[in-house]
Amino acid sequence: QVQLVESGGGLVQPGGSLRLSCAASGSIFSINVMGWYRQAPGKQRELVASITSGGVTNYADSVKGRFTISRDNAKNTVYLQMNSLKPEDTTDYYCNAGRVRTTGTNPWFYWGQGTQVTVSS
Repeated sequence: QVQLVESGGGLVQPGGSLRLSCAASGSIFSINVMGWYRQAPGKQRELVASITSGGVTNYADSVKGRFTISRDNAKNTVYLQMNSLKPEDTTDYYCNAGRVRTTGTNPWFYWGQGTQVTVSS
């Protein structure tokens, strides 16, 4: 029902910046939260940042003050501005969109294909 296409990953030096984009298409009107997760090899996928339809944001402690999540409703796109990047930020990043905490319905999520971020000198 929902398709998510990520872009913006790549190679950057420590202290540099990247901007990830996630464009949603399909049955998007029921989405009430979108976010970014990351998953290192052999580890569980963890939340990086999320934003609700009401604009409420949530960030992992490790990225607070460095990353900013935002939405462009006209383009059905969510962004993750990543500043002051560190080598430990290196991994695959995945866009997520879904509907949660809605009375009378089951929660659901869709995932993007992932985009690689490498922070190295």
